[in-house]
Order: sequence, then structure tokens, then C-alpha cells
Amino acid sequence: MTITLCGFSLSNYYNKVKLALLEKGIPFQEEVVMTHSKDEAVLAASPLGKVPFIRTEQGTLCESQVILDYLESAYPAHPLLPAEPFAQAKVHELITFVELHLELVARELYGQAFFGGTCSDANKERVKKLLDKNIPAFKRLAKFGPYLAGDTFTQADCAGWVSLPLVAMATKSVLGEDLLAAHGVEWKSYAKLIGERPAAQKVTADRKADQDRFAAK
Repeated sequence: MTITLCGFSLSNYYNKVKLALLEKGIPFQEEVVMTHSKDEAVLAASPLGKVPFIRTEQGTLCESQVILDYLESAYPAHPLLPAEPFAQAKVHELITFVELHLELVARELYGQAFFGGTCSDANKERVKKLLDKNIPAFKRLAKFGPYLAGDTFTQADCAGWVSLPLVAMATKSVLGEDLLAAHGVEWKSYAKLIGERPAAQKVTADRKADQDRFAAK
């Protein structure tokens, strides 16, 4: 079965899926697709024009968590979820907190933090208020033992490793303070730990190479 991962390596959600593919040892190829493409072939696979999505022999799938859960079912070797149902649910709970309650909130700062845009004072205030509430809630759930869900690398780490640094960098750049660190989340040592894994090193190297190519253009 051939899998093609579509998107681009500057996307944290693309890298979430790529990290999972590498960690599970699933053969795949990559196809560069930019977000919000109007190409009909892209929209047929990802109706909102979002990346990543995958092409398989059975068809296409979009949304990063849908893809990860498909990979877990279709390729059970090297599992990234615990076998026990409640433990699986706790991993999904962490992913929801990382992506919905942290990354999606901080995303409103990305235009100013990373792309030269401007975020209104009202939005800055709203984002800070939400993160000041959501980060302590996330901290109650995250184990960092040493991985997010405990002593085993899981899907939660595929999500956390690509998104927590963005939350920290965006808040520091736009709000003047790394809100994760301000609330006692030791994300730097965690990111370093995950970053030492061979799969993460491959993701990082490819992202940096693409970053350089984008900058050159």
C-alpha cells in the first residue's frame, strides 16, 4: 500500500503526520501542496483546501488526527496509542488540549509573529486571557514523564512537539512573554528530548531545508 503525504513541511500539522509516519516505519512519499489551493484535485481530497492530507490506494483522507488514527488502525506495528481504551482516550484528550485549547488560540498571533502582519490589541488581549486559563488546565493533564502522556512516546507527542514551541514563540513575540514558560510548562526540555529522536531529526532537517528554499524565493 502506497501513501502520499500532501502538504508542506512548514506546516506543524503536516509535520505531526510526518513524524507519526516515520515513527511507525510506514513507507511514504511526499507531494508539495500549499494550503488553500483552489486546484480541483486538491479540493476533492481536502474540501477546505487545508493540509495535510494523504492519498492511499483506497482514496484520500484529510485532517491530521483522522490520518493518525487511520495509520494506527491500518498499520498496528510500532503503536503510538496504548492498547487500553481509557489510556487511548487520555492521549486523545491531551491532543485536544494541545491543538484546540492552545495552538488554535495562539494561531491568531501567527500573522504578526511569523509573517509580518499585525494583530489588533483586542485580539491580543483575548488570546492572552484564553491562554492564561487554558495553559494551567493543560498543565494539569500533561505528564511530561518524560512524554506528554507518561513514559511512552504517543500520538500526543506528535502533536505536542510540533505545536508547543509555536505557542511559546508566538506569545513571546507578540505578547512579550512566553506564556507556556510563565505558567511553568517546561516545553524547551521536552522539545529537546523529542528532537533527539531520529524521526524528529528528519522532520527538523526537512523543515529547515524548505525554510531556506522559501526564504530564497
